[in-house]
Amino acid sequence: MLRLIKHYNKTRNSLYESQLSEDMQSIENALNNHDYNLKRHESSRAAHTSEQIDHGGFTVGNRLKNLSARFANLVTNHDGSDVKEVVDARVTTDGEIAQTLKDRLDLEFNRLAQKIKRTVYVDDFGAVPDGKTDSTEAFKKALGNGRVRIELSAGTYIVKGIKLPSWTYLNGKGKGITTIKLHEDTPASEWVITNADYEKGNRNIFVQGMSLDWNPNRQGGVRATGGQHSSCLTLANVKYGWVKDVEAINPGLHGFDITAPTYDHLPTTDYTKNGSRYIWLDNCVAYGYGDDGITTHYSEYIFISNSHCVYPSGKAHKQGESNSNGIEIDDGSKHAWILNCYSEGNVRGVEVKAHAKWPAAQNVHVIGHVSYRDVRSYDIRHIGHHLASDPESTTAYGVTLTDCTAIEPVFNSLYKDLSPRALVISAYKNVVVSGFTAIGDPSYDYKNYPAIALQYRSRNISLNGIQVRGFKKAEADIRLFGGDQRTDNVNISNFTFYKSAKSGIVIGGKVYNVNINNGIMTGDKGAYGITSPNSQANIVGVYAEGYDYAAMIKGQKYKYVPNNLKGGTRVATTSGYATSETGFIAASSGDPVASGEASSVIGSTGGCKAQGTRNVVLGSSDRSTATKDGSRSVIGSSNNVRIEGDGVSRTILSSQAVINNKSYTVALGYGTGNPSASNKK
Repeated sequence: MLRLIKHYNKTRNSLYESQLSEDMQSIENALNNHDYNLKRHESSRAAHTSEQIDHGGFTVGNRLKNLSARFANLVTNHDGSDVKEVVDARVTTDGEIAQTLKDRLDLEFNRLAQKIKRTVYVDDFGAVPDGKTDSTEAFKKALGNGRVRIELSAGTYIVKGIKLPSWTYLNGKGKGITTIKLHEDTPASEWVITNADYEKGNRNIFVQGMSLDWNPNRQGGVRATGGQHSSCLTLANVKYGWVKDVEAINPGLHGFDITAPTYDHLPTTDYTKNGSRYIWLDNCVAYGYGDDGITTHYSEYIFISNSHCVYPSGKAHKQGESNSNGIEIDDGSKHAWILNCYSEGNVRGVEVKAHAKWPAAQNVHVIGHVSYRDVRSYDIRHIGHHLASDPESTTAYGVTLTDCTAIEPVFNSLYKDLSPRALVISAYKNVVVSGFTAIGDPSYDYKNYPAIALQYRSRNISLNGIQVRGFKKAEADIRLFGGDQRTDNVNISNFTFYKSAKSGIVIGGKVYNVNINNGIMTGDKGAYGITSPNSQANIVGVYAEGYDYAAMIKGQKYKYVPNNLKGGTRVATTSGYATSETGFIAASSGDPVASGEASSVIGSTGGCKAQGTRNVVLGSSDRSTATKDGSRSVIGSSNNVRIEGDGVSRTILSSQAVINNKSYTVALGYGTGNPSASNKK
């Protein structure tokens, strides 16, 4: 502790001067030491640990650990395919194995920071953020050949496009604070920001904290020129990219495009070879886009989190025919995750798709997304592979939607003929939807369209934990379209409908493989809970009220939803098997067999068998058998008996060791040893 002398000895000047000098020296040393420590603190790379910095009641360290854990917990694979590829993605270029793909991205980002040898300020190279000065050359000089962190000031920079080399960190002061805007003379095909080398590719690029204004009003008004041009930010053939806290304003085509250099890769080629890989978009915003807010093409391992895409202009398309989407995982994309994002006012909130000639997006996972007043909240489709006359898609597989919400889908003038729906699945196989909520506007006219539609040759679909309410003027909460291009192989489970559509679940013609179980449907003056033109759907544990009829199945109306099971069935049996689709075994043991059409073994033991058509073994034991050559035979309350031959309508009752081989007869009798026709009485 520094202690200063407060009272000086005035009797001798020399002592006074000495004391004063000593105090001044102490003060000087203390001030110099303080200044040194302050500068050292400012220049330190780790002045504080993340646990020492408060962030809204949490520490920065807590937030980082939480975010890291959430990404590490993402579903990496839902159906067991491509496991080797997913594991390989965790191996760095130096052969190091990361625990998760997220860890690898973090490691590459750390390398980016290590590669950067200098931090520069673009203003020092002649850039002026005044909204007037052309700063294009200043950015080129500041960027050089990369390996640089460039700091941007607050204000608006005017440029004719920025091309980022590898190992570049472009850092602004924040969305709406730092803006990069295209110059009046910029061609319509240009981007605000893209990477420098499409042919050889770039790597380790970071863009953060700014708004990108494509300035579509320049030159009296310009629009997208086609291909993958005319976007705010495009990464083409980039490995390891981060785009965080960036706003895309009025792009001609896309707000953000993660892509290959061209959009024309065939399914039979290595179509992701020149695509981008290991890209993370976080906390990004797009609006006024001519086509899509965020889109991907021929790229892999893409993370899109905490981002918002709202109200496109649709000007990249003809008026009234604009397929402008919030987030689109498009042609040839693989292994993409959309986490906790939001879309509003789009034609489609989230679309997973491909055009007819190109490969479909695969292994796409949408988690925690909210779609508000998009025309179609979620649309999964492979165009050109829908009709019975179309070729079957060889690439449309593997999409999951988890804890997603669709709120009030509505008609939109951008695509005037498209009907609003909460979810549509077309041509895709292996689609799993879990924890899905659809909320409609009870007063809105949905013009008798369904809220959720499974259609156009979609297959192997599981809908689990579906909540639907408020679609009062819709035809159905869920419709399974039939006909020649029908959907099929569908599971619907653990669902709740509340005061919603006229019908709960509508099954179309020729749809034969549907399982519906554990559901509650509460209608409000609705017509039917479940309708099906055939009786092929398996229905178990479904309750319906508030409809004229709970179900109408194959023309039969029900006041309750009947349990309906098809296929060979075993109930309350410890062993045995039903080998035919209509075989039935109940309350039996000792390896019973029901192998004939409409055959049954009930309440029997000791290896009883019903092998022929429409044969029944009831309450019997000790290998009692109705053989496969005959039909319409019954064995009841008997032991060790047989019905043999190719006759019909034969019966054995309350007998032992008896054989009956004569049609239209009832046999009784008793014997010992092997069964014999001579034991009949």
